[in-house]
Amino acid sequence: MTTANASSYALPEPAPGPTGMPLLGNLPDFAADPLAFLTRLRDDHGDVVAWRLGGRPCLFLARPEHIAEVLAGAETVFRKTELGSAFRQVFGAGLVTSEGAEWQRRRAAVQPAVRPRHVKSYARTMIDCAEEFVSDRRSCERVDVRREMMTLTQRIAVRTIFGIDSTGREAAIGRAMDIAQEELGASLRGLGGRLPAWIPTPGRRRLAAAVEEIDTEVGRVVKERRRAHEERDDLVSRLMAASDEQGRSLTDREIRDEAVTLYVGGHETTGMLLTWAWYLLSRNPEARGRLTAELDDVIGQGRAPSYDDYEQLRYTRQIVKETLRLYPPVWLTRVVAREGSVLAGRSIPEGTMLWTSQWATHRDPRWFPDPAEFRPERWNDEVATGIPEHAWYPFGGGPRACIGARFAQVEAALVLATVARRCHFDIDSGDIAPKAELMLRPDRDVMATVRLV
Repeated sequence: MTTANASSYALPEPAPGPTGMPLLGNLPDFAADPLAFLTRLRDDHGDVVAWRLGGRPCLFLARPEHIAEVLAGAETVFRKTELGSAFRQVFGAGLVTSEGAEWQRRRAAVQPAVRPRHVKSYARTMIDCAEEFVSDRRSCERVDVRREMMTLTQRIAVRTIFGIDSTGREAAIGRAMDIAQEELGASLRGLGGRLPAWIPTPGRRRLAAAVEEIDTEVGRVVKERRRAHEERDDLVSRLMAASDEQGRSLTDREIRDEAVTLYVGGHETTGMLLTWAWYLLSRNPEARGRLTAELDDVIGQGRAPSYDDYEQLRYTRQIVKETLRLYPPVWLTRVVAREGSVLAGRSIPEGTMLWTSQWATHRDPRWFPDPAEFRPERWNDEVATGIPEHAWYPFGGGPRACIGARFAQVEAALVLATVARRCHFDIDSGDIAPKAELMLRPDRDVMATVRLV
């Protein structure tokens, strides 16, 4: 990837954004369709746009070099946004919600659990779950691809994170997590998240019940591990064995918080990624044919994929990257300016919220010609060198980059390879639009006919 020149780096005077409403600012337009709103800021107003979310002054940034500086300064120059009571309920004081010294302590303890050598040990579970999924498929069967991929990645997440291999308990954690994620998305997008925490809305009651279920199930797993006094090859066990730079172990509550954080990142992100990948492959038969050819060449017909195949599955990995470009599960990044914050040579008033959008940047025609087109070959080594740094950043960047990025990409590629060798989803005609919730979800069921290959 390329880097920006000095002339494009300096932050210009922010352009005024769309006129908002009294008190609400641009909140109604953002809440109605955040993806379209953020794209319009770039297309109609420029690379640096001033707007208002309620009474909060905001700055939208579109250029990769400015995005890179925002991400790099997320723990020093800027601070994370206040995510609200719903996020604190779900994630506790984990990596998503903590900051400063506490965030550094937790990251130092959690990071070793998802190192590449550990991801390799989880690959067998990923492939086994995908093989189980394929063995249950029948030719001409009708399925909802999103539901099937979410169930599959849920099973992988529960087994790799919690070490649970029980359908009933998998389902219990999965249902609670799904409710929690739906309510988090509603809180992020709408007015409900800005109401005082003491107001008992229906969504908040559903969230409280889901969190209680999550706490019960995760607490049960931790207690079982402590009673058994055995080493297990799952993330909870690794978190239990982890320690920070001072040698302090994580408490049971801290283990719970980080396990939930890893679950949401590992399950929802990868499930959405695979759903969109199948949608794009169904709409692009030439790419599907190239995928089949690569799988025949690298794996053949006599065995299942393995972790050792991952680096050789170049086109498969390009499909994953291109899907993440077009439909990044995490579509929005926000930080808040501290006193004295400076970005690209310009002072930013304290309290200003700085917004960047993976959705808008990944579809910017300056960095990606014909940005709406699905072209995995964009990521050939020779071509990708012309793409600026941070024009593609589905896992964030800087110190707060997602620690599960490799886990998610390995899982997506190996599941895609395992399933694609034996079946394909012919998704019903008609466009499917993304819906911006906590993650980028399809706006309707993704119905398909299974075709065994």
